[in-house]
Amino acid sequence: MNNPNKNIYITFLSILIFIGSNLSAHGQSEIPDNLTELQSAIEGILSDSETPAIGIALVNRDRTTWVAGIGKANIENNISADVNTMFRIGSVSKMFVSLAILKLQEEGLVDLKDKVRDLVPEVEFTNPWVGTNPILVEQLLEHTTGWDDWHLTEYALNDDKPLTLKEGLDFHPHSRTSRWVPGTRFAYCNAGPAVAAYIVQKVSGVKFEDYIQNHFFKHLGMTTATFFESETYKQLGATLYINSNPVDYWHIIMRPSGAINASANDMVKLVQFFTNRGKIDSVQLISQKSIERMETPKSTPAIRLGLQEGYGLSNYSSVHNNFVYRSHDGSVDGAVTDLSYLPDYGVGYVIMTNTEYYSAVKQISTLIRDYQTRDLIAQNNSEGIVTKNSETNISTGFYRAINPRFETISFVEQVVNIVYLTKEKDTLYSSGLMGSFKHLPITPNSYISAETGQVNLVQVEDPIAGTVIHLGPMVYQKESAVIVIGKLAVLALWIVFMMIAIISGCVWAVRYWLNKASKETNKWIRLWPLYTSVILISILVILITLASSVNIANNLGTINGLSVFLMLLMISFALGSVYSLIYLIWKRNDKMNKSTYWMSAILSGLHALVTCYLLLNGVIGMKFWG
Repeated sequence: MNNPNKNIYITFLSILIFIGSNLSAHGQSEIPDNLTELQSAIEGILSDSETPAIGIALVNRDRTTWVAGIGKANIENNISADVNTMFRIGSVSKMFVSLAILKLQEEGLVDLKDKVRDLVPEVEFTNPWVGTNPILVEQLLEHTTGWDDWHLTEYALNDDKPLTLKEGLDFHPHSRTSRWVPGTRFAYCNAGPAVAAYIVQKVSGVKFEDYIQNHFFKHLGMTTATFFESETYKQLGATLYINSNPVDYWHIIMRPSGAINASANDMVKLVQFFTNRGKIDSVQLISQKSIERMETPKSTPAIRLGLQEGYGLSNYSSVHNNFVYRSHDGSVDGAVTDLSYLPDYGVGYVIMTNTEYYSAVKQISTLIRDYQTRDLIAQNNSEGIVTKNSETNISTGFYRAINPRFETISFVEQVVNIVYLTKEKDTLYSSGLMGSFKHLPITPNSYISAETGQVNLVQVEDPIAGTVIHLGPMVYQKESAVIVIGKLAVLALWIVFMMIAIISGCVWAVRYWLNKASKETNKWIRLWPLYTSVILISILVILITLASSVNIANNLGTINGLSVFLMLLMISFALGSVYSLIYLIWKRNDKMNKSTYWMSAILSGLHALVTCYLLLNGVIGMKFWG
């Protein structure tokens, strides 16, 4: 499944993997003038990125402008992709959960403001603020429950005997604990839509997959779409690849969150459905009002104060130049999908691939957006609404993210997911992981994007964190410059000293073996911090190797030799860090080259600092399968 903000954060592990990954880049050429040029450019990206196949569809209102399958659906048997080749669409599946809830709301059977506990008391979840802030249905779909995302053990489950939806929800309910007051912060969570799907199932009295088949697939004309590894999928499904290696079908534990398989011929109908505002073949399947609600986030305080850019009901804003697409992307092992459309202009597209190269999908998406908007004029009303008052309540300086998708990597986000705000006259500038942006004031607590004219930065009071800013869907808290710079400095020094220690250690080892190194009274002063560094690098190498060949959750989400070994390595790193520091202090008077001693001492101290930080954040001794 996916992260709508792209980054692709699965766990602390995925952050490490991201650091070690090396995705190819394809230089963008001029905007294509026609479909022939567009197809040629896409084929170039597929070739450069070694993406086997793509399913693609472009629409303009209710008119299909292009539907195609390009490349190889199966490399081994030389099977070409076509419009009927089925791909896995991942989290785009969540859109159908929201559509089902909205349809039931139109029928008066459920309401977005209903309390989840009242509707499905049999579903286990924990909310410390249940008395004052119960979890509502809309929060399941807008990802504002405060729940952690699925744990690795949920990602790892791959039972080819399809579980019922309730069995999937009962498997590992421990991730469904609100970490902050529900309705106050966004954090992407695969469990929320799954619970909402169970509500659909209970209220309608029909199995969720059957409900979607009867009320949407059938009416939309999505004739081959399915949630299961059906016989049709076995015949028409594209083989999925990770690093050119075929991967097994992933039987997702909670199918509503990401299990749908569909062809380009199927998906073009879904895009048309959105561009026609809930209508298909002149039949209003769902009201335009419901479609607009789907596209409009409403559950957080920042939204109520005017924030426009963010995540609605399985539908989020995606900015391209001055245009605001509505989108959802998705991924499973060996597949990536992007569905996007411009509501005001009636154009949209879907792209589906049978490999995991996000960079290729991003490049193709950008190319298509350039092509679709080349003759359009963006509607940016920023000049008409910007206030002349330069007063603002928003402080400049550093801010750190406080709404992590995965609690296990929150310690990483505290270091790297930092936004820096500066002000020049009436203009506020933000710089961070997502890029640099220009914001114009409309009130002392809210700013609009200079690019889109939509409100994308709002300051509010969080019941736990106090004064915070919402920048799109992300939430940031003011942080001291000393702490931010200090953490980054320690990280930089740590990496530098580890590299120096390893290089100099290798040189020393060779000289020692050749009897050319000076005989030190205690070589362990040099070797203990080096040993600790090697353990850490071994951990990184294992994680990167796993990620480059197989799904990491399959290896670490269950109790096995590898997952236990990795946990023990983390503990060994901590013990080695502490012991090496103690040992160096104990042996400080031994005969030793002073520069070598202080190099080892500084590295040991940095190892100990990092160990303390990891211990405080629950990383040391982490049970990846828990």
